[in-house]
Order: sequence, then structure tokens, then C-alpha cells
Amino acid sequence: MLLPKKIKHRKQHQRKFRPVTKRGSSLKFGSFGLKVLESTWISSRQLEAARRAMTRYVQRQGKIWIRIFPDSPITQKGAETPMGKGKGSVDHFVASVNPGRIIFEIDGIEEEIAKIALKRAGDKISAKTKIVGK
Repeated sequence: MLLPKKIKHRKQHQRKFRPVTKRGSSLKFGSFGLKVLESTWISSRQLEAARRAMTRYVQRQGKIWIRIFPDSPITQKGAETPMGKGKGSVDHFVASVNPGRIIFEIDGIEEEIAKIALKRAGDKISAKTKIVGK
């Protein structure tokens, strides 16, 4: 799974979602991409599951780019813990994604195979997605 090697602050405030993203909304590397249509958090587990689904379907042909990185820590208090006593410990990391952001790009394979692979990856993400091409 994707995790930051080193972070400046172990716990941080949650980021605000913006209506539409300006950065990362167009294809840069590949011929086809997976675009998010709503604001959400994408966890490192979801990204890894989507990457595995794509890689297995294309049988390690072509090239896959991951355009986001989960760098925001999400904290969780233990089960049956009373209120108070400070913030919980870091549980997992997420990437904050706004509408229009490209998550994955793929190149070097046929169009039909690329679209099916991106569809399988989109099924692993907890947001509405769309397949885009050049």
C-alpha cells in the first residue's frame, strides 16, 4: 500500500473539498485515464486494490501511472473509548480528491482492454468515475 515515508506532522486537520479541481484534470502520460466525478477521500487500500485489478487484467502489459498519493493521515480512537482524552492515533492515509481529477492513466495496450481495466479499477474506488481518452 502507498504510505508516506516521513511526515512533518503526525496528525493533521482534515482538508476541505473544492468544487472542481484545476490541477490534474487532463491526461499527461497515457492515452486513457480514470477521472473522478465527485469529492471524496480515496484510501491507500482502495488505490492498491484498483491498481492490482488493472495490472492483473492487462497481464502486466503496457504502463500504468498513479496520479494521486495518499498523504493525509486519518485518526481513529479505540473501540469503547470514552469521550475526551485527546485525538486518536493514526489509522490510515487518504488522498483528498475533487471532481475532475485523473486518478490512473494507462498506455501501451489496446483501447478495449484499457477501458475494461479502468472500469475494473473504478469499481474499487468509492466514488463515481468516468473513463477518458485523448
